[in-house]
Amino acid sequence: MVSLCPKLEDMVNLVKIGAIVQSDAPIGLFGGGEIHSDDIKLVLNRVKTAVAADGGAAALIDSGHVPDAVFGDFDSLPAHYRAQIPEDRLFQITEQDSTDFDKALRSICAPVVLGAGFLGARVDHQLAAFNTLVRLQDRPCLLLGAHEIVFHAPPRIRLALSAGDTVSLFPLRRVTGRSIGLEWPIDDLVLTPDGRVGTSNRALGQVTLEVDGPGLLAIVPRAALDQVMQAFVSGQTGRWPVHAE
Repeated sequence: MVSLCPKLEDMVNLVKIGAIVQSDAPIGLFGGGEIHSDDIKLVLNRVKTAVAADGGAAALIDSGHVPDAVFGDFDSLPAHYRAQIPEDRLFQITEQDSTDFDKALRSICAPVVLGAGFLGARVDHQLAAFNTLVRLQDRPCLLLGAHEIVFHAPPRIRLALSAGDTVSLFPLRRVTGRSIGLEWPIDDLVLTPDGRVGTSNRALGQVTLEVDGPGLLAIVPRAALDQVMQAFVSGQTGRWPVHAE
């Protein structure tokens, strides 16, 4: 079920109150960065609701789909694209303290969000997206890359990967945890952004990851997308609480 909250004059307060778009199924989110037609098809084949962060609406419209909602300050949404979107689907959030990805993700409530158009372009935009994944820790989101997917590791997850698959774990906060099925287990390790990290680990087969707290990015092969999505949808991952600002 998908619902749109009533439009209020103060959109910032609306976002603080709760999500604008809510669904009990995965939602697709499109950004204005590097995105290919295959990415659009892949996402749309897995969701019933497709929304956009500002200029990301252009890619959807070019593919023949009008987004169910668009969030952002609209500084990168050309007027001829905006004119094709019904007014009640446009949610302008004018504050400049956050990115359009942040504005969009915090406006969505779903078991998991599948995001395309946020990786592979400018490095600063990618870093900002990773920051948002961790800061909005209660909003699970998978970011689709050319060869991998990136997501904020939940309290626990089990994935049936292939032996030899690359599994990278990069901390944006100090984190600890346990693993089964990694060539180099993370048990008894302390991972920090300016210390030990876990890039280029390898799966031995099925991988189980448990994390003691939020802050760890997981990077796995793009081929694992469906099982990562299913893990979040099934609820077996658990969910981090809202981050206290």
